[in-house]
Amino acid sequence: KANELRSKNPAELQESLLELRKEQFNLRMQKGTGQLGNMHELRRVRRDIARIKTIMTQKSNEGNAA
Repeated sequence: KANELRSKNPAELQESLLELRKEQFNLRMQKGTGQLGNMHELRRVRRDIARIKTIMTQKSNEGNAA
């Protein structure tokens, strides 16, 4: 998963981050109303968001160092 994200450009990473945040919002709403069946989905999305943010930070640091 991380290797696939590293090959994306910053615009694609930003788009993926936006999609995951929307998915996270929907899952939180489902949890609040008691409709969320798979609790592990919330954890997966949260970790994917963190993974993308980490890679975005690494790429920006590489750009600043060069």
